[in-house]
Amino acid sequence: MTPKMLWCVSAFAVGLAVTAPAFAADQATAVLKDPDGKEVGKVSLTAVPTGVLLDADLTALPPGDHAFHIHETGKCEAPDFKSAGGHFNPEEDKHGLMNPAGPHAGDMPNIHVPESGKLHIEVLNQMVHMSRGLFDEDGSAIVIHEGADDYKTDPAGDAGSRIACGVITK
Repeated sequence: MTPKMLWCVSAFAVGLAVTAPAFAADQATAVLKDPDGKEVGKVSLTAVPTGVLLDADLTALPPGDHAFHIHETGKCEAPDFKSAGGHFNPEEDKHGLMNPAGPHAGDMPNIHVPESGKLHIEVLNQMVHMSRGLFDEDGSAIVIHEGADDYKTDPAGDAGSRIACGVITK
């Protein structure tokens, strides 16, 4: 290897070492648990230029349609997960993807879980950014509800009980 080639390889390695920690800071995860404390999935969050990409690998949920939200508080106390508070809503908008005065930043499309209880999806949320509120003093959480979000009823879409919750952590 020539000295010039060695320098290029070294500069590339240093560049990777310098940029890797910054990239890692733009990622987070939430391990979802049901009211009995059983792990039912994991959501990875990655900062992208237009918001946050959520990659959900759900492994043991009841089949059917379920609301999928980001909630305002990073606390998941079973059995009802009410400790996660309301939807993540830093702009104080109304609830619902179909509400002209909404949606909350934490409102996302419903998920549709097959009979197997397993689902892998990716959701881009353009109203959420890693550097704006997700990691404030009380954190935030991912919550899955018993039923589907109707996309209009304030404050939570009439989606029923919370059946899974995971604190978002860096």
